[in-house]
Amino acid sequence: MYSPLIKWFGLSGLAAALYAAAGMAQAADVQAPNFTAQPCCQLCPAAADAKNYVTRYQRNFTTLVQGEGDWLFRTIEDLRTEFKTSPEGYRRMQELHDAFKSKGVEVVIVYQPTRGLVDRAHMLPAVRDKFDYATALKNYKDMLGRFAAMGYHVPDLSPLTNEQQAHDFYFRGDQHWTPYGAQRTAQIVADTIKQIPAYKDVPKHEFETKLSGRMGKTGTLQNMAGQLCGTSYAIQYMDQFSTEPKGEAGDGDLFGDTTLPQITLVGTSHSGKNYNFAGFLEQDTNADVLNVAFPGGGFEGSMLQYLGSEDFQKNPPKILVWEFSPLYPLDQETIYRQMMAMMGNGCEGKTAELTGKATLKPNQISELLVNGRNGIKELENYNHQIDIRFADTSVKQMKATLWYMNGRHEDIKIEKPDTADTDGRFAFELRDDADWPKQNLLALELHGPEDPTAGPQQVEASICKRNVFPGVKTQQNAQAGL
Repeated sequence: MYSPLIKWFGLSGLAAALYAAAGMAQAADVQAPNFTAQPCCQLCPAAADAKNYVTRYQRNFTTLVQGEGDWLFRTIEDLRTEFKTSPEGYRRMQELHDAFKSKGVEVVIVYQPTRGLVDRAHMLPAVRDKFDYATALKNYKDMLGRFAAMGYHVPDLSPLTNEQQAHDFYFRGDQHWTPYGAQRTAQIVADTIKQIPAYKDVPKHEFETKLSGRMGKTGTLQNMAGQLCGTSYAIQYMDQFSTEPKGEAGDGDLFGDTTLPQITLVGTSHSGKNYNFAGFLEQDTNADVLNVAFPGGGFEGSMLQYLGSEDFQKNPPKILVWEFSPLYPLDQETIYRQMMAMMGNGCEGKTAELTGKATLKPNQISELLVNGRNGIKELENYNHQIDIRFADTSVKQMKATLWYMNGRHEDIKIEKPDTADTDGRFAFELRDDADWPKQNLLALELHGPEDPTAGPQQVEASICKRNVFPGVKTQQNAQAGL
């Protein structure tokens, strides 16, 4: 006797065969679906109007122009032909180099070529015809020469502008280089590092780089096009790599050498883990690289964070690799004032000439330092710096007003990147450009948080003599006749 369940299972195979036969008989009568594809994501007229780039972030993309396929370019940044800075910018870069040199640190500048120089083959003919490649290349090489004349070690990345690579050097719709672009750059940078005399004393061992997976990039240029035109683009996928010590060097001996690497990398998001630029440098130099770069840090973020670290203060590297792009202006004097102050650790370990404490409340101004309560002191700008420390180490913004004896004042605002590991500290030299060096400080006022719901902030400040870097041609030395 068959149970209904056994009978159902027994017939199921037969039924499936009958259905399959019927399907085959009808297959000839069923047409395959027909698909058509239209070109996607051409820029709309709004993308060509600079007035539509409203925010500070959006203005970095002014104005987008269409390239081949999904390629996009920025007229100001990617198609620039000028590579230079102001006389003050050159002075500050020279001063910074000399300060590093006095501490025994050799600085390698990785000054990226633009997407326009490297990837002009992907421009549409009308755009490529307007782009003065010859002038752009000449001026780019001239800027490399200006850095080298200051004493920096400068890899010549100009050959990248004429190479035919199997893989994209930059992403089609993003300002970052691909891992392949990072790899090619690292090869050239490593060749420069090997020519530095200090390199021979850097410990060596072998590294190996392996394919670790795939990464998908939603391009920043394409995202901006989407905001302006309401379009979306396909994600561009690219190989991703990782680099590790080879053989026994990668075993991680718990009781082995724990000294810091003698090559450090600071820079922008291009030096982040996604692109493995630091790893490629390790492989091509056969040396450990301490990578302190972080996304969103811009021109100065990782540099300032590193200069203020115990790693730099106690064990400065032999070689410092500084990666940045022409996007960033080099004459931002507030940035250099911070770098020079932090290179000597601000007022840490120095005699404070004035100190003060306060509790900052939202939208209120508090006076921290006053010159004259115990007699007038000579606190001239060319010779002094200020060190401000918040009890809350998460504070990333400081806004102050500096008053001088003749009634003059300076407003200064320092903001640290959201992605930075902050310590609540803001150190900077007093202003010494133009006619500022001989100004005598009267008072320092700090502004409370702008958020009315923020709690009170405990803060203290001190003013001390600037750091002295032997052989550095600073305003301080000029005023002192050195």
